Amino acid sequence: MAELETRELEYFMAVAEHLHFGHAAARLAVAQPAVSKAVRRLERRLGVELLERSSRSVTLTPAGEALLHHGRHALNAVSAAADRARRAGDQQAHLRLVIKPGGDANLLSGILAAYAARPDARQVDIRFGGATDRADHVRAGRADVALLYAPFDDLTGLNHETLIVEGRVAILPPDHRLASRAEVTLADLAQETLPRWKGVRWTGARETRRGPEVTDAAEVLQMIRLGRTIAILPRSLVQPMHPDLLYLPVTDAPGSALVLAWRQDDRRPLVASFVAAAVEAAAAR
Repeated sequence: MAELETRELEYFMAVAEHLHFGHAAARLAVAQPAVSKAVRRLERRLGVELLERSSRSVTLTPAGEALLHHGRHALNAVSAAADRARRAGDQQAHLRLVIKPGGDANLLSGILAAYAARPDARQVDIRFGGATDRADHVRAGRADVALLYAPFDDLTGLNHETLIVEGRVAILPPDHRLASRAEVTLADLAQETLPRWKGVRWTGARETRRGPEVTDAAEVLQMIRLGRTIAILPRSLVQPMHPDLLYLPVTDAPGSALVLAWRQDDRRPLVASFVAAAVEAAAAR
Protein backbone atom coordinates (compact mmCIF):
# COMPACT_ATOMS: atom_id res chain seq x y z
CA MET A 1 0.00 0.00 0.00
CA ALA A 2 1.66 3.22 -1.18
CA GLU A 3 0.20 5.52 1.49
CA LEU A 4 -0.60 3.03 4.25
CA GLU A 5 1.59 0.79 6.33
CA THR A 6 -0.29 -2.23 7.61
CA ARG A 7 1.09 -1.90 11.14
CA GLU A 8 0.04 1.74 11.37
CA LEU A 9 -3.40 0.77 10.08
CA GLU A 10 -3.66 -2.03 12.66
CA TYR A 11 -2.76 0.40 15.44
CA PHE A 12 -5.31 2.94 14.23
CA MET A 13 -8.02 0.27 13.97
CA ALA A 14 -7.39 -0.79 17.56
CA VAL A 15 -7.70 2.80 18.79
CA ALA A 16 -10.79 3.44 16.64
CA GLU A 17 -12.53 0.34 17.95
CA HIS A 18 -11.72 1.03 21.61
CA LEU A 19 -11.65 4.86 21.45
CA HIS A 20 -8.90 4.61 24.06
CA PHE A 21 -5.12 4.54 23.45
CA GLY A 22 -4.38 2.56 26.61
CA HIS A 23 -6.91 -0.15 25.84
CA ALA A 24 -5.68 -0.35 22.25
CA ALA A 25 -2.07 -0.72 23.41
CA ALA A 26 -3.08 -3.49 25.82
CA ARG A 27 -4.87 -5.37 23.04
CA LEU A 28 -1.87 -5.03 20.74
CA ALA A 29 0.58 -5.89 23.56
CA VAL A 30 2.74 -2.83 22.84
CA ALA A 31 3.58 0.34 24.73
CA GLN A 32 1.04 3.17 24.51
CA PRO A 33 3.55 5.73 23.12
CA ALA A 34 4.19 3.40 20.18
CA VAL A 35 0.49 3.40 19.35
CA SER A 36 0.26 7.20 19.59
CA LYS A 37 3.30 7.68 17.34
CA ALA A 38 2.00 5.22 14.75
CA VAL A 39 -1.38 6.97 14.52
CA ARG A 40 0.34 10.36 14.21
CA ARG A 41 2.52 9.04 11.38
CA LEU A 42 -0.55 7.70 9.64
CA GLU A 43 -2.31 11.07 9.92
CA ARG A 44 0.73 12.85 8.45
CA ARG A 45 0.95 10.28 5.67
CA LEU A 46 -2.70 10.80 4.72
CA GLY A 47 -2.76 14.55 5.40
CA VAL A 48 -5.93 14.38 7.54
CA GLU A 49 -6.83 14.13 11.19
CA LEU A 50 -8.34 10.77 12.04
CA LEU A 51 -8.97 11.31 15.74
CA GLU A 52 -10.02 14.16 17.97
CA ARG A 53 -8.16 13.84 21.24
CA SER A 54 -8.82 15.46 24.60
CA SER A 55 -7.66 14.72 28.14
CA ARG A 56 -10.87 12.76 28.71
CA SER A 57 -11.90 11.19 25.41
CA VAL A 58 -10.98 10.08 21.91
CA THR A 59 -13.49 10.45 19.08
CA LEU A 60 -13.36 9.73 15.36
CA THR A 61 -13.35 12.48 12.75
CA PRO A 62 -15.27 11.91 9.49
CA ALA A 63 -11.98 10.81 7.93
CA GLY A 64 -11.44 8.43 10.82
CA GLU A 65 -14.93 7.00 10.40
CA ALA A 66 -14.22 6.33 6.73
CA LEU A 67 -10.90 4.63 7.48
CA LEU A 68 -12.47 2.52 10.21
CA HIS A 69 -15.16 1.37 7.77
CA HIS A 70 -12.76 0.45 4.97
CA GLY A 71 -9.66 -0.40 7.00
CA ARG A 72 -10.94 -3.72 8.27
CA HIS A 73 -11.63 -4.86 4.70
CA ALA A 74 -8.11 -3.81 3.73
CA LEU A 75 -6.50 -5.73 6.58
CA ASN A 76 -8.62 -8.79 5.83
CA ALA A 77 -7.57 -8.61 2.18
CA VAL A 78 -3.88 -8.42 3.09
CA SER A 79 -4.22 -11.35 5.48
CA ALA A 80 -6.15 -13.38 2.89
CA ALA A 81 -3.55 -12.63 0.19
CA ALA A 82 -0.73 -13.82 2.44
CA ASP A 83 -2.66 -16.95 3.38
CA ARG A 84 -3.44 -17.77 -0.24
CA ALA A 85 0.22 -17.32 -1.22
CA ARG A 86 1.35 -19.67 1.55
CA ARG A 87 -1.25 -22.27 0.64
CA ALA A 88 -0.48 -22.04 -3.09
CA GLY A 89 3.12 -22.95 -2.32
CA ASP A 90 2.26 -25.69 0.17
CA GLN A 91 2.07 -29.00 -1.65
CA GLN A 92 0.75 -30.70 1.50
CA ALA A 93 -2.04 -28.20 2.17
CA HIS A 94 -5.26 -29.54 3.63
CA LEU A 95 -8.59 -28.59 2.09
CA ARG A 96 -10.77 -26.56 4.46
CA LEU A 97 -14.54 -27.04 4.19
CA VAL A 98 -16.95 -24.86 6.17
CA ILE A 99 -20.52 -25.99 6.79
CA LYS A 100 -23.32 -25.26 9.23
CA PRO A 101 -24.22 -28.08 11.61
CA GLY A 102 -26.76 -30.24 9.82
CA GLY A 103 -26.41 -28.19 6.64
CA ASP A 104 -25.22 -30.90 4.26
CA ALA A 105 -28.55 -32.56 3.32
CA ASN A 106 -26.91 -35.89 4.30
CA LEU A 107 -24.49 -35.57 1.38
CA LEU A 108 -21.25 -34.97 3.26
CA SER A 109 -20.25 -38.56 3.96
CA GLY A 110 -20.72 -39.46 0.29
CA ILE A 111 -18.78 -36.40 -0.85
CA LEU A 112 -15.86 -37.20 1.46
CA ALA A 113 -15.81 -40.82 0.31
CA ALA A 114 -15.82 -39.81 -3.36
CA TYR A 115 -13.01 -37.33 -2.78
CA ALA A 116 -10.93 -39.78 -0.73
CA ALA A 117 -11.05 -42.21 -3.68
CA ARG A 118 -9.37 -39.70 -5.99
CA PRO A 119 -5.58 -40.08 -6.47
CA ASP A 120 -4.92 -36.40 -5.65
CA ALA A 121 -7.03 -36.34 -2.47
CA ARG A 122 -5.76 -34.40 0.54
CA GLN A 123 -6.93 -34.30 4.12
CA VAL A 124 -10.20 -32.39 4.55
CA ASP A 125 -10.51 -30.15 7.61
CA ILE A 126 -14.18 -29.53 8.45
CA ARG A 127 -15.06 -26.25 10.13
CA PHE A 128 -18.45 -25.20 11.40
CA GLY A 129 -19.82 -21.74 10.66
CA GLY A 130 -22.96 -19.94 11.67
CA ALA A 131 -26.18 -19.45 9.79
CA THR A 132 -24.93 -16.41 7.88
CA ASP A 133 -21.10 -16.25 7.89
CA ARG A 134 -19.93 -19.27 5.91
CA ALA A 135 -19.56 -17.40 2.61
CA ASP A 136 -17.44 -14.80 4.40
CA HIS A 137 -15.08 -17.57 5.56
CA VAL A 138 -14.43 -18.45 1.91
CA ARG A 139 -14.14 -14.85 0.69
CA ALA A 140 -11.64 -14.04 3.47
CA GLY A 141 -9.53 -17.14 2.79
CA ARG A 142 -10.33 -18.86 6.08
CA ALA A 143 -11.91 -21.76 4.17
CA ASP A 144 -11.45 -23.11 0.66
CA VAL A 145 -15.00 -24.32 -0.01
CA ALA A 146 -18.38 -24.02 1.69
CA LEU A 147 -21.75 -25.72 1.58
CA LEU A 148 -24.29 -22.92 1.20
CA TYR A 149 -28.00 -22.58 0.55
CA ALA A 150 -29.24 -20.50 -2.39
CA PRO A 151 -30.97 -18.10 -2.49
CA PHE A 152 -30.43 -17.53 1.25
CA ASP A 153 -26.62 -17.18 1.34
CA ASP A 154 -24.82 -14.35 -0.45
CA LEU A 155 -22.79 -15.84 -3.35
CA THR A 156 -21.14 -12.56 -4.36
CA GLY A 157 -17.53 -13.18 -5.45
CA LEU A 158 -17.99 -16.96 -5.44
CA ASN A 159 -18.31 -19.67 -8.04
CA HIS A 160 -20.62 -22.53 -7.18
CA GLU A 161 -21.98 -25.88 -8.29
CA THR A 162 -25.52 -26.92 -7.40
CA LEU A 163 -25.60 -30.30 -5.65
CA ILE A 164 -29.33 -30.74 -5.01
CA VAL A 165 -32.53 -28.71 -5.30
CA GLU A 166 -35.19 -29.43 -2.71
CA GLY A 167 -38.59 -28.19 -1.66
CA ARG A 168 -39.39 -26.10 1.38
CA VAL A 169 -41.61 -26.85 4.35
CA ALA A 170 -43.53 -24.60 6.71
CA ILE A 171 -42.87 -25.26 10.38
CA LEU A 172 -45.86 -24.43 12.58
CA PRO A 173 -46.85 -24.79 16.24
CA PRO A 174 -49.35 -27.63 16.85
CA ASP A 175 -52.27 -25.27 17.57
CA HIS A 176 -51.84 -23.27 14.36
CA ARG A 177 -54.92 -22.44 12.27
CA LEU A 178 -53.53 -24.61 9.43
CA ALA A 179 -52.82 -27.61 11.65
CA SER A 180 -55.38 -29.82 9.87
CA ARG A 181 -53.85 -29.27 6.42
CA ALA A 182 -51.58 -31.80 4.69
CA GLU A 183 -49.82 -29.08 2.67
CA VAL A 184 -49.98 -25.31 2.24
CA THR A 185 -49.27 -22.59 -0.32
CA LEU A 186 -47.52 -19.26 0.06
CA ALA A 187 -50.95 -17.56 -0.08
CA ASP A 188 -52.03 -19.61 2.94
CA LEU A 189 -49.10 -18.15 4.87
CA ALA A 190 -49.78 -14.49 4.02
CA GLN A 191 -49.92 -12.26 7.12
CA GLU A 192 -47.90 -14.80 9.11
CA THR A 193 -44.84 -13.75 11.13
CA LEU A 194 -41.46 -14.93 9.87
CA PRO A 195 -38.12 -14.76 11.74
CA ARG A 196 -35.38 -12.27 10.87
CA TRP A 197 -31.96 -13.90 10.47
CA LYS A 198 -29.19 -11.90 12.11
CA GLY A 199 -26.87 -10.37 9.51
CA VAL A 200 -29.20 -11.13 6.59
CA ARG A 201 -31.41 -8.62 4.82
CA TRP A 202 -35.14 -9.21 5.15
CA THR A 203 -36.32 -11.64 2.47
CA GLY A 204 -39.92 -12.22 3.55
CA ALA A 205 -42.80 -11.31 1.26
CA ARG A 206 -44.37 -7.89 1.70
CA GLU A 207 -47.52 -9.42 3.16
CA THR A 208 -45.62 -11.30 5.88
CA ARG A 209 -44.65 -9.71 9.18
CA ARG A 210 -41.16 -9.43 10.64
CA GLY A 211 -40.73 -11.59 13.69
CA PRO A 212 -37.97 -12.10 16.26
CA GLU A 213 -34.30 -11.98 15.25
CA VAL A 214 -32.61 -15.39 15.30
CA THR A 215 -29.14 -16.74 14.63
CA ASP A 216 -29.69 -20.48 14.13
CA ALA A 217 -32.30 -23.18 13.63
CA ALA A 218 -32.46 -24.05 17.34
CA GLU A 219 -33.60 -20.51 18.14
CA VAL A 220 -36.18 -20.66 15.35
CA LEU A 221 -37.69 -23.88 16.66
CA GLN A 222 -37.90 -22.47 20.17
CA MET A 223 -39.70 -19.34 18.91
CA ILE A 224 -42.12 -21.52 16.91
CA ARG A 225 -42.91 -23.60 19.98
CA LEU A 226 -43.66 -20.36 21.85
CA GLY A 227 -46.01 -19.23 19.08
CA ARG A 228 -43.89 -16.18 18.23
CA THR A 229 -43.24 -17.07 14.58
CA ILE A 230 -43.44 -19.74 11.90
CA ALA A 231 -40.66 -20.62 9.45
CA ILE A 232 -40.27 -21.74 5.85
CA LEU A 233 -37.07 -23.74 5.47
CA PRO A 234 -35.40 -26.18 3.05
CA ARG A 235 -36.62 -29.69 3.75
CA SER A 236 -33.17 -31.05 4.72
CA LEU A 237 -32.68 -28.40 7.39
CA VAL A 238 -35.62 -29.64 9.44
CA GLN A 239 -34.34 -33.21 9.82
CA PRO A 240 -34.88 -34.76 12.26
CA MET A 241 -38.34 -33.33 12.79
CA HIS A 242 -39.27 -32.08 16.26
CA PRO A 243 -42.22 -34.10 17.58
CA ASP A 244 -43.97 -31.03 19.03
CA LEU A 245 -44.13 -29.12 15.72
CA LEU A 246 -45.95 -29.46 12.40
CA TYR A 247 -44.09 -29.72 9.08
CA LEU A 248 -46.18 -28.99 5.98
CA PRO A 249 -44.84 -28.92 2.40
CA VAL A 250 -45.20 -25.50 0.75
CA THR A 251 -46.25 -26.61 -2.70
CA ASP A 252 -45.53 -23.38 -4.63
CA ALA A 253 -42.41 -22.14 -2.81
CA PRO A 254 -39.32 -21.76 -5.04
CA GLY A 255 -36.84 -24.58 -4.66
CA SER A 256 -33.84 -24.26 -2.37
CA ALA A 257 -30.44 -25.29 -3.72
CA LEU A 258 -27.58 -26.74 -1.69
CA VAL A 259 -24.44 -25.52 -3.45
CA LEU A 260 -20.71 -26.00 -3.06
CA ALA A 261 -19.02 -22.59 -3.37
CA TRP A 262 -15.43 -21.39 -3.74
CA ARG A 263 -13.70 -18.10 -4.61
CA GLN A 264 -13.90 -16.99 -8.23
CA ASP A 265 -10.13 -16.49 -8.37
CA ASP A 266 -9.27 -19.87 -6.82
CA ARG A 267 -8.18 -22.17 -9.64
CA ARG A 268 -6.11 -24.61 -7.60
CA PRO A 269 -6.33 -28.30 -8.53
CA LEU A 270 -6.95 -28.97 -4.82
CA VAL A 271 -10.29 -27.16 -5.01
CA ALA A 272 -11.23 -28.32 -8.51
CA SER A 273 -10.79 -31.96 -7.51
CA PHE A 274 -12.99 -31.61 -4.45
CA VAL A 275 -15.70 -29.83 -6.46
CA ALA A 276 -15.68 -32.61 -9.05
CA ALA A 277 -15.98 -35.25 -6.33
CA ALA A 278 -18.88 -33.40 -4.69
CA VAL A 279 -20.80 -33.11 -7.96
CA GLU A 280 -20.16 -36.81 -8.66
CA ALA A 281 -21.37 -37.87 -5.21
CA ALA A 282 -24.50 -35.72 -5.40
CA ALA A 283 -25.39 -37.10 -8.83
CA ALA A 284 -24.88 -40.69 -7.65
CA ARG A 285 -27.29 -40.21 -4.77
